[in-house]
Amino acid sequence: MDTFQAIIVAIVEGLTEFLPISSTAHMKFIQPLLGITDTPFVSMFEVVIQLAAILAVVVLYWKKFFDFKRISFYIKLIIAVTPALIGGFLLKKHIDAALSNLTFIACVMVAGGIILLFIDNIFKASAIDSEEKVTNKTAFIIGCGQVLSIIFPGLSRSAATIITGMSQKLTRSEAAEFSFFLAVPTMLAASAKSFWDTYNEHPDAIATDNLTTLLIGSAVAFIVSLIAIKFFIGFLKKHGFRIWGFYRIITGLAMLFLIWKGIV
Repeated sequence: MDTFQAIIVAIVEGLTEFLPISSTAHMKFIQPLLGITDTPFVSMFEVVIQLAAILAVVVLYWKKFFDFKRISFYIKLIIAVTPALIGGFLLKKHIDAALSNLTFIACVMVAGGIILLFIDNIFKASAIDSEEKVTNKTAFIIGCGQVLSIIFPGLSRSAATIITGMSQKLTRSEAAEFSFFLAVPTMLAASAKSFWDTYNEHPDAIATDNLTTLLIGSAVAFIVSLIAIKFFIGFLKKHGFRIWGFYRIITGLAMLFLIWKGIV
């Protein structure tokens, strides 16, 4: 992976991480189109730049993240992230196999798109409009919803957690914000594990040139995400999920076509 390729992948990651359209699916499909081969470094790059993108949440919501007087906020995040940590550990073999199956990811894109077409009508009643009203039980349930995105790559972590939040009476915007908060410890843990595994199993992948590429990609993903978060919250309040459902279906079918033609 050269610097240009890293920047393109990082832009895609930054644009799609917080949208309910699966950044993983987009990165998995754009890489072969850019001529990027799957290597230990590339696999680590995918995970770490997701953390960089998600750190934009910490910057935009810094008052929330660094208000140490509100211990309940941190407790909720710990409770919510626990199912993903356990699920990721127990289902590692399944996750690795699913991530390498582009047809599976494309099918999940289409199926997730169909679900999004109806979400706004299914979950209309909403009473929780702030994080303070989210209970520990609700946080845990949202965390369980996040596990679905681990089991089904292409589902979208944000889509899974936002929809689960809406099922628990959170407003669309509050479900999205809690999804953003939850992403921070989730991707911090995933990135640390990915970097550690790569360092131990493929130390050559942590070369100076690769680390430079990783830093550039991370910076780009972070900057693009700052813009994408604000856009998504505003758009979601006005328009809901339906348009993203159509996008997922069209994109998923396009992916299946590219697979069928042998292009990816």
